[in-house]
Amino acid sequence: MASNAPARTVAVDADGHISENSYAIWEYLEQPFKEYRSGFNGPGQLTPQDGWDRFLGKRLYRGSAGRTEDWLEALRQGPLDWTVVYPSLGLYYGHIQDPDYQLAFCRAYNTWLAKDICAGSRGKVMGAGLLPIHHAQEGVTELRRMKQLGLVAAMYGADGSHLLGHPRFHGVYRVAGELGMPIAVHASGSHLHGAGVDLFPKFIQAHTVSHPFGILRQFTSMMLEGLFELFPTVRFGFLETGATWVPWWLDRMDEEFEHRGSVDAPALKRPPSAYVRPGGSVFFGCEAGERLLPAVQAIVGGDTIMYASDYPHWDGEYPRSLHRLAARADLTDEQRHGVLRGAAERFYLGK
Repeated sequence: MASNAPARTVAVDADGHISENSYAIWEYLEQPFKEYRSGFNGPGQLTPQDGWDRFLGKRLYRGSAGRTEDWLEALRQGPLDWTVVYPSLGLYYGHIQDPDYQLAFCRAYNTWLAKDICAGSRGKVMGAGLLPIHHAQEGVTELRRMKQLGLVAAMYGADGSHLLGHPRFHGVYRVAGELGMPIAVHASGSHLHGAGVDLFPKFIQAHTVSHPFGILRQFTSMMLEGLFELFPTVRFGFLETGATWVPWWLDRMDEEFEHRGSVDAPALKRPPSAYVRPGGSVFFGCEAGERLLPAVQAIVGGDTIMYASDYPHWDGEYPRSLHRLAARADLTDEQRHGVLRGAAERFYLGK
């Protein structure tokens, strides 16, 4: 007798993390930077840190996922069909001051990720490469190289002294459209480069504010500089600050646009909310416990919001977060499929 129950969705992960092997990445560094093995704050540290104790000693440390086999085992725990991994310490690459070293680090990290982590995973562990920020035009060359290496997305860090709506990044977005390569903007949860977050006396305060602030700043820049109008075929994703903020922020931007858009945002042909819609090219990661998730999906689309494991970071709860999201009774079958698989397939694979 045939069952009327919906087919079970095999979930995928839109935002996992890799624990970097700094010494292995160093092997891929170009000269003269390969000579600077000591790096930042001690041997093997290739990116700056912000001075906070993220793990409360070892109390919040969940272990690392620095090898392909670590992630293959993590996928089985879910289960997850596949993941796309982003950096951990490399999230702070936007704070590297030396433009030439930042470019060299991006190239070395991308080579390491593709060859040492993704290549042996049989398509189960896919990677998002890093785009240089200071040498923005070099991003065009690096984006093409990422594609050749088999990486499936390109990442800009949300935090740093840059705004991603600036015209100097247009060449990268143009080529991303040609290659079908999605562009992800990922928060780091750091107070580096200030913006007021550095005033907080405790990490819990800085961490609460810094993730959304970094993403809101970049989303505002990109929207009001007209990127979603100028590059309508590019898939842009905004990761690790949830999705509940999206309708609220779009309402705020619509109000600003109504009064000042013709002068201050001339590249936009429509209100900001018109660019974030079902079937559109702007995507968001979500948290499993966001109470308003179904309402947000109803507004911006069930095919634009993606499950993120955040594994193995201390503040992620995978695999519990996956099981919690899959079991939510307030999601329709269509919404559940969208957040667990459909949106990520659209974003990363163009399906």
